[in-house]
Amino acid sequence: MRGLTWDHPRGYGPLDELTRLDLAGGNPYGEVPEPIVWDRQPLEGFEAEPIAELAGTYDVLVIDHPGLGAAVDALTPMEELFAPEELAGLRFAGRSWESYRLDGRQWALPLDAAAQVAAARPGLRVPAAWPEVAALARGGARMALCLGGPHAFLMFCALCEGGFRDEAAGLRALELMAELLALSDPGLSVRNPIGVLDAITAGEADFCPLLYGYVTYPLAFGDAPAWPGRPPGSVLGGTGLAVSRRRIGELRDAVRAHLLRLTSEPVQTKLFPSAGGQPAALAAWQRGGPFHRDTLATLEAAWIRPRFPGYIALQERSSALIRDGLLARAPARDLLGDLREEWRHHP
Repeated sequence: MRGLTWDHPRGYGPLDELTRLDLAGGNPYGEVPEPIVWDRQPLEGFEAEPIAELAGTYDVLVIDHPGLGAAVDALTPMEELFAPEELAGLRFAGRSWESYRLDGRQWALPLDAAAQVAAARPGLRVPAAWPEVAALARGGARMALCLGGPHAFLMFCALCEGGFRDEAAGLRALELMAELLALSDPGLSVRNPIGVLDAITAGEADFCPLLYGYVTYPLAFGDAPAWPGRPPGSVLGGTGLAVSRRRIGELRDAVRAHLLRLTSEPVQTKLFPSAGGQPAALAAWQRGGPFHRDTLATLEAAWIRPRFPGYIALQERSSALIRDGLLARAPARDLLGDLREEWRHHP
């Protein structure tokens, strides 16, 4: 069997460890008919490589939920693999399960849960309210934003609490992003989350107020900042396990065994943490360390992105528009007008 995951220890560590145990024999997490050989794609592959095309090569795919809408014809819904009672006991953190549900069917099982949170060097605490974040930077703490790839748009969505078509919310978000960028290192701020976390770990910056959390970094993570009186604003990330239709008749029993094992409590609460993974099971977050305890409220409040066909390309264009506009110091109202025009013909 061939599987595809992403090229970060959080993405491949637990999967490779299970395959190693399968090949060694006597896997303590349970036997499967045959192991999966996992290939890897870059983080950007989640956005750039259509799931439907990858499903022509791979049997099991680790996917992100926004690309789901254009891929369902190439995937096997979970209702064709499992009886309801087989999945009834699974509990996942936040809205991870819901993010893979589309048109009344479940298209993937949550494997890894994530949301945008705050990250800082150990000993520094990021303020809980957005108006106080700029004050921290003005006080001397070195700030970086995370605006690379789709993340400028995702920060904008988080600041709008998902309601990014509301004019007042959009203007408030863009004005704050411009203010924060003026106080940040612009070179670091155009990186993706891994690049920004690497920079904080290396001592090149002190904190980032909003980026996807990675349990593998030795940093202080906390809930995303919030507008006064509101819950933390964040956009749901993480990954799910999807199954290609291409050989499902031949591999049905093996696929079922792998998915049930990967989402089982022993694998999620024991193997994932020990192998560098970031589990999706709620039990793993409730029993986890400071990273899980200090960011679970944000994960539970995180917004699910649209999943209509074409969303990924629209997200990429919107992010470039915001990033380029902020760097050029374009007026927030002009920038919002361009963004609304970009979305005018989409649901």
